[in-house]
Amino acid sequence: METAEPQTRARIEVENVSRLFGQTAALDAVSVRLEKGDFSVLLGPSGCGKSTLLRLIAGLDRQTSGTIRIGGADVGDRSPSARDISMVFQSYALFPHLSVSENILFGLKVRRVDKAERQERLERVAGMMGLMPLLSRKPSELSGGQQQRVALARAVISERPICLMDEPLSNLDAKLRADMRVELRAIQQKLGLTVVYVTHDQIEAMTMADRIIVMNQGRIEQVGTPEDVYARPATTFTAGFIGMPPMNLFPARDLAGSPLLPGDVSHSHLVGLRPEDLFVAESGPEAQLSGIEYLGADRLVSARLGATNFVMRTPASAAPPAARFALGWAAGRQSVFDAATGARLAQFDQLSASTSTTKKDHTHETA
Repeated sequence: METAEPQTRARIEVENVSRLFGQTAALDAVSVRLEKGDFSVLLGPSGCGKSTLLRLIAGLDRQTSGTIRIGGADVGDRSPSARDISMVFQSYALFPHLSVSENILFGLKVRRVDKAERQERLERVAGMMGLMPLLSRKPSELSGGQQQRVALARAVISERPICLMDEPLSNLDAKLRADMRVELRAIQQKLGLTVVYVTHDQIEAMTMADRIIVMNQGRIEQVGTPEDVYARPATTFTAGFIGMPPMNLFPARDLAGSPLLPGDVSHSHLVGLRPEDLFVAESGPEAQLSGIEYLGADRLVSARLGATNFVMRTPASAAPPAARFALGWAAGRQSVFDAATGARLAQFDQLSASTSTTKKDHTHETA
């Protein structure tokens, strides 16, 4: 049997993996490498293939083609129990007739781990998860957050280096989800786990991930840090999916004449601008106000420029715009995409950076 070096034991490599259901491709030649110790998030809308990819990594399903390696070893013929992984599901899958301690220890008993070691691990993990006062209770006596902790403890106590999570927080209310995001990330970092986490919730992805794998229609759109996918989306899909509200996409012709637009941008391009980078300018392309939403610290201003409806985020303390206003944006903060393919055009990134630097230098000199 193939053995892995310690430093690569928890690395996951997916190479040209496809999964077909009849003539429909749930995954289409997907390749990605998930590094040891990373919290990697598979993010995308329903039906994009993220849960299918997780099931293939887990061994719960088989790929139609391609290779999956864990720790450098091809695991295509291995059962889930032979892949050195643990899982946390959307439904916590707790045994209702067993106590919390029995649920947590169930896997260790099946593997016939020594009783003394089981007890030592239970005390350590239950203490870390804040479950010590609950060990004698049944799942029906627990809150949703407590049940989620039990499911996580059952995965952690196995001491597997990889933990796969399929939307484990989706059944919790908003406040508890926010608390559990912090707890999950802290536990992952403390234990050095390699986590692969499936979600359609971009807040979960942005707040927890070391790297986000953005998926759409069975393919990977972008792999990057939260900062990468937000500030430098690789495609118009990522630009329109990441962000609340998402990036505005303008046909370049509607912004023609603005001194902030790189000179080589043509009518075959789309210009992406984040809502927080837009403002009311003294001069520029003219927009028409549609509505204003008050959010406390901010206002979301809905407006229209040419054929494009867009959203601008402004401080609540700022005066609301007039019915018609000139649109400006932070120098160098635009993203430029090919309108036909949706791909980001990297040649404009350097121009944007240069424009931004020039503007800053000029401001500094004249301040």
